[in-house]
Amino acid sequence: MQFSFNQHIILQPHNCLDSQAGSLLQQQLAEILPDRHKLWVIDMGDVDFIDSSGLCALVGGLNAARHRGCRLVICNLSVTVRLIFEITQLDQLFEIFDSCEQIISTETPALVA
Repeated sequence: MQFSFNQHIILQPHNCLDSQAGSLLQQQLAEILPDRHKLWVIDMGDVDFIDSSGLCALVGGLNAARHRGCRLVICNLSVTVRLIFEITQLDQLFEIFDSCEQIISTETPALVA
């Protein structure tokens, strides 16, 4: 599911982010119009499982966002999913927030590497 407003777009994967859901997420990220949406938010509040395919989809999305001059952030990680990000050290690659509200209130211009 996705919502968009102003210059933000919010993607909300559900249940598990595995190869099938990861492919769908990658497709959705590829279709985002960078001139319309500068901030890409992935709300992981409904995700209770993520595997390597899901992580690859997120990394691919982050690379796509940066390539287009946009910012991709993640919010609402469950304890289990957050642990996977920490073990894989992806918590150092992604901007991770506790809530969507926190992202909007602290929004800064995109930093492109």
